[in-house]
Amino acid sequence: MRERKFTPSVAADEIRQLLKDGRSTKHATSVQWFFKEEIQSHGWYTAALRKAAVECRRNIVRERDIDFVVQVADKLFSGRILEEKIFAVFLLENQTKHLGDREFRLFASWLDRVSSWADHDALAHDLLAPMVAADPKRCREVFRWAKSPNRWRRRAACVALIRGQREQKFFAQIVRLSNQLLQNRDEDDMVQKGLGWLLRETAKADPKRAVPFLMKIRKKAPRLVLRTACETLPVATRKQILHHEKS
Repeated sequence: MRERKFTPSVAADEIRQLLKDGRSTKHATSVQWFFKEEIQSHGWYTAALRKAAVECRRNIVRERDIDFVVQVADKLFSGRILEEKIFAVFLLENQTKHLGDREFRLFASWLDRVSSWADHDALAHDLLAPMVAADPKRCREVFRWAKSPNRWRRRAACVALIRGQREQKFFAQIVRLSNQLLQNRDEDDMVQKGLGWLLRETAKADPKRAVPFLMKIRKKAPRLVLRTACETLPVATRKQILHHEKS
């Protein structure tokens, strides 16, 4: 029998079988507790999944290149199984310095395949965010995502700025994005949590500018946004900001 050619589809199928073989039904059941929506999971623990993905990437690049890895990841992120999508991200984690605008557009298209906050945050935080931080021109996409009817694109608009903000970049863009989402009165809890997360990281990295901004928006920002944003601030500062929070 002739051996199948090793293509991205074949590699993705082999990874899917690996994930099935290593599944834990017991842990898969407990994973569901973290999600409102129904999740399809093989029950892998994150550390083991990351280790398997790193080993897989190393094996692939010995024979192929990073572009082949991207194609494999694209196949995996098309599925419905949580571990397949997270594995896809782990294949490319810490590799974004080797990638460019073509890959950035591809990863942005994956936002339309997201099914939960877990695969969303892996994608947005570990792939999109470092690429935005590396090339500020990509911030233009953030404001387009913020206008999308897709909740995951709007959440990604927030999460994709976190890596750069940790380097004290993008404060002006964060102010603009925050005002845009607050003006639109986005009531989606996933988007509000994403904005709160971004503002919390901003407050940690740049409190001198973040705290006055939080004071400015405290009367119009939803409670969820403000409370998340203030989590790491000193108690006295937090109380001052939250004193006039919306009820």
